[in-house]
Amino acid sequence: MGRQRWLLMVILALTAASIYVLTQFPLKLGLDLRGGSQLTIQVNPTAEIKTITEQQLEAVQKVIENRINGLGVSEPVVQTVGQNQISVQLPGIDDPGQAQRVLGGTAQLEFREQKAGSEGQFGAENVILRELQIKQAALRNSQDQAAIDENAAAIKRSSEAIAGLFEKPALIGKDLTDAYPQQSGADQWAVGISFSPSGGEKFAELTKKLAGTGRSIGIFLDNVPISTPTVDIQYAQTGIQGGGATISGNFDAKSANELGIQLKGGSLPLPIQIVENRTVGASLGRDSIQRSVYAGLGGLFLVFLFMVLYYRLLGIIASIALVIYALLTLAAFSADS
Repeated sequence: MGRQRWLLMVILALTAASIYVLTQFPLKLGLDLRGGSQLTIQVNPTAEIKTITEQQLEAVQKVIENRINGLGVSEPVVQTVGQNQISVQLPGIDDPGQAQRVLGGTAQLEFREQKAGSEGQFGAENVILRELQIKQAALRNSQDQAAIDENAAAIKRSSEAIAGLFEKPALIGKDLTDAYPQQSGADQWAVGISFSPSGGEKFAELTKKLAGTGRSIGIFLDNVPISTPTVDIQYAQTGIQGGGATISGNFDAKSANELGIQLKGGSLPLPIQIVENRTVGASLGRDSIQRSVYAGLGGLFLVFLFMVLYYRLLGIIASIALVIYALLTLAAFSADS
């Protein structure tokens, strides 16, 4: 009798826990039930890699999966299509622009040393780039696509001119172990980064070399300068230790988070192009879902009715056991999602 009472208490506890899990962590629906974003990504060859192999396509797929994990999407579908395309389905993401920004950027991060004697030219080029970026922000609210494209091309030329004033990269994205958004002021955001042990040593050596010289560390993302800080002379003996750094720039909370996701997910080994990006509605529809629920409940009721009429007390016990089993199963899926 004591054993049966103990088992009953365990069953009741598991049932209560299942109900709690289902109320706190509702099931996350897939693309067909809740809608979301669907992207088709084309992987492009380079001058060095003219033919894309299956292994290279899988490497790009892995980076995309890492970035999607940073978005917190439940049940994403990422699969290769043909020899050079990847299909991505993101349930619940109703902002296709965010998905394109996070998945589409190469996210090749580089830390470079400014060349000696380039201070004057760098200052002039930096002013030009900032003016172009301010103009681009204003143009985004207009409908003049030609002006937007023309100014974007000017920004690219200016970025390339600035990149030419810096040495080859001393650190790259592979030297990072983590990247995360952090608030640096009331309305200011930055991206904190952590280096690997070897990356930390490289960063300390780079900052030691530039400390007090007035020359900048160029932090480039996809060959575009996003920050060009100088290093104070107090670090001339040891460089900046600690294995970490902060990337400041014109970030808000959203853009800092997106850059953190890109950097943490890794840089893409090959350039990509998003050839399709669209919002997908729930294909089954609310009415179809309701009809399915009603049909399922009706079927369960008929099963329970048959069990009770045919097996009497044993049928009632079996029906209760079926309900408990269903709750446990749904709770397990809900907690896992």
